[in-house]
Amino acid sequence: MKTALLISLASCLLVLNGQVIGRCELAKILHKEHLDGFEGYTLNEWLCLAFVESNFNISKVQENADGSYDYGIFQINSHYWCNDYKSHSENFCHMDCKDILEPNLISAMQCAKKIVSGSSGMKNWVQWILHCSGRPLSHWMTGCKVQ
Repeated sequence: MKTALLISLASCLLVLNGQVIGRCELAKILHKEHLDGFEGYTLNEWLCLAFVESNFNISKVQENADGSYDYGIFQINSHYWCNDYKSHSENFCHMDCKDILEPNLISAMQCAKKIVSGSSGMKNWVQWILHCSGRPLSHWMTGCKVQ
């Protein structure tokens, strides 16, 4: 009985703490929005990025040591890319950070495209460098049909 109660409570906490999207569902959305091959990055690389940054959590918000925040499935930083009205922002994506948290992912993908279009590409994300860059990533699409 106690175990069932704990599992139920943990499930509720997971739902309250974020909106997680399935890997294959995300792959379909990224494909539909033409991110496969965008600036040379495959769907496998985009999926790896989303996983290592947010565990596919669309609504993740993380505070950084410098007072900036990272937002959404790609953990887009408020100091450079979006405005959260909490601290100074360059706002290179010209959007509110709250828009990056929208479940349709349109703003998150638009901003991520702007980020990877720069000279550093996905190297703007330290977690991508540490966990995705130069590694075999074909398993990220296993079982996913995007067409």
